[in-house]
Amino acid sequence: MKTANGYEIIQLFESFSPKKYAMEGDPIGLQIGKLNKPVKNVMIALDILEEVVDEAIKNDVDLIIAHHPIIFRPLKNLLTERTQGKIIEKLIKHDIAVYAAHTNLDVAIGGVNDLLAEALQLENTEVLDPTYEDKLKKLVVYVPVDYEEEVRNAIGKAGAGAIGQYSHCSFSSEGTGRFLPSEHSTPFIGARGKLESVKENKIETIIPESIEKKVITAMIKAHPYEEVAYDIYPIENKGQILGLGRIGMLKEEMSLEQFAEHVKKTLEVSTVRVVGDLNDQINKVAVLGGDGNKYFSKAKFKGADVFVTGDFYYHNAHDAMQIGLNIVDPGHNVEKVMKKGVAERLSKMCEDKGYSVQFIPSTIHTDPFTFI
Repeated sequence: MKTANGYEIIQLFESFSPKKYAMEGDPIGLQIGKLNKPVKNVMIALDILEEVVDEAIKNDVDLIIAHHPIIFRPLKNLLTERTQGKIIEKLIKHDIAVYAAHTNLDVAIGGVNDLLAEALQLENTEVLDPTYEDKLKKLVVYVPVDYEEEVRNAIGKAGAGAIGQYSHCSFSSEGTGRFLPSEHSTPFIGARGKLESVKENKIETIIPESIEKKVITAMIKAHPYEEVAYDIYPIENKGQILGLGRIGMLKEEMSLEQFAEHVKKTLEVSTVRVVGDLNDQINKVAVLGGDGNKYFSKAKFKGADVFVTGDFYYHNAHDAMQIGLNIVDPGHNVEKVMKKGVAERLSKMCEDKGYSVQFIPSTIHTDPFTFI
């Protein structure tokens, strides 16, 4: 096992939650400290409160990956006798870097909203509000016949050729490759200064734009040639649609009252606010972590019987009632599901890479509300 640095950890994180998924103006990325240092302990947190920082110090944490940015608006000053200044001072003194992943983690596959939908046991989920399309490209590469399988397997393992529920999709055709090695070349086949003809297969497949570099790197590594001949071009096929929120079906129909209890149990909250007739039957559920006030009309348009979200406004609740949409508000803090989910995912990725890193979900309860 080897020690990773901060850049390597964030590179793994951004492989599934890249910055480009974030909404415009969202203050994400590295906010405090540096990444060019060894990282042995990483804490995953929902919020950065002083108690969370003290927990990080106690656990010798080098890096905190947080869902809610500690610096949400530009700072006019940094006064260390005030709460935010005191927190930042502690982080700097103990060399703890802070990286924020907000709406990009909401949008990401396996991110906050997928974790909430999974916790609620929803099936056949789809995006509630599309915000990003992972465009598709065609990859064509020419390979000596004896190395075709090796290259196909390498690019398939890297994610090329995924179509719906199928992976490693590709097409091969036979042909003849021709090349003239220069005097400075080191040809795998043929000799310098002599025109060579080689039986080759052309492999065609599709790749999402988001993993293009990863697939090309895997292809070149597996290919025997010194110079790999390949083409990449855009295609009109629709790529994967990503976005905010999820909508899906319950395994079994239940009343709104039963569903509210289901939300309390699965999202581990003691109370919820409910809008609607408790006897209404619930089949289709929309969920959006955090403040979902802007999206209740979208949930109704897509056929949801109930919308699960936080911070729901009084007048919006009236509007939801008027259009016949039930609301269950378990609070903003249910986004805490990301702590365990992200920690487990990064832990597995680092294990596969051979990195010796411990991921620690913060145990501090950061919900500011207490219901009595």
